[in-house]
Amino acid sequence: MIQLTVNGKTENFDVSPEMPLLWAIRDTLGLTGTKFGCGVAQCGACVVHLDGEAVRSCVTKMSRAKGKNVVTIEGLSQNNDHPAQKAWQEIDVPQCGYCHSGQIMSAAVLLRENPNPSDQDIDDAMAGNICRCGTYPRIRKAIHLASQMQEKNKI
Repeated sequence: MIQLTVNGKTENFDVSPEMPLLWAIRDTLGLTGTKFGCGVAQCGACVVHLDGEAVRSCVTKMSRAKGKNVVTIEGLSQNNDHPAQKAWQEIDVPQCGYCHSGQIMSAAVLLRENPNPSDQDIDDAMAGNICRCGTYPRIRKAIHLASQMQEKNKI
């Protein structure tokens, strides 16, 4: 039995320690916001937070996640009100939308670690997230907007 916390709730998984975290999230818990893209950690569609770090869940084994805190796109905020989620909606970033849960999860870590990123900071941090529709200019614009929202909401 492998125990971890997913979106604030303790979960027990009767799965192989070799199973990718992605499949435990999607198949066992039914949280389908995290997407399967490539299966080799190249596209970023499967990004989740593992103890606050953005990781590719398609190659993260359950043994690595054991006892840790996992946040998926469903758990990023209570009401889809994380600044990145709000900015994505305001800028109308998605085209097909498939990659954007991973994009938002990567952006959330960037904004936590660097609240006021430059274009270069954004490009560097988001380089591992592929958007087949090419919405990169809107992604960058949304991250800048999210940064402004985040700053505005600070007390």
